[in-house]
Amino acid sequence: MSVRVLLPNAFQKHTNGAREITSSAGNLPALITEIETTFPALKTHLRDESGQVRKFINFYVNEEDIRFLGNEKYAFQDGDEVLVIPSIAGGSWPDGRTAFGQEQKQERGMCSCCSYCGQEECICSD
Repeated sequence: MSVRVLLPNAFQKHTNGAREITSSAGNLPALITEIETTFPALKTHLRDESGQVRKFINFYVNEEDIRFLGNEKYAFQDGDEVLVIPSIAGGSWPDGRTAFGQEQKQERGMCSCCSYCGQEECICSD
């Protein structure tokens, strides 16, 4: 059995640029363990201090949220495509306002929206 796992841009600095892996994991817990074994630097990004999957990490199987498929009980099928998607919050408008209209200090290359998504330089200003 083979499952294609697509990794987000935000993780690529921890995967030596790998954007996807092929896995033979049978379910989500086995897949997470395999990802952590292959890319040890991702462990703290996938799990919290108690070993639970972080709440902002989402997994989609064939474009459907795995929570609606049975979550950890879902058995991967040959040819499944798994997307690992971290939720992203924050960022700012190009003029420095946040979504709530508050002022935000922003230095070129240092805003949270661009540094998290893996952009080399901030695209929110200039």
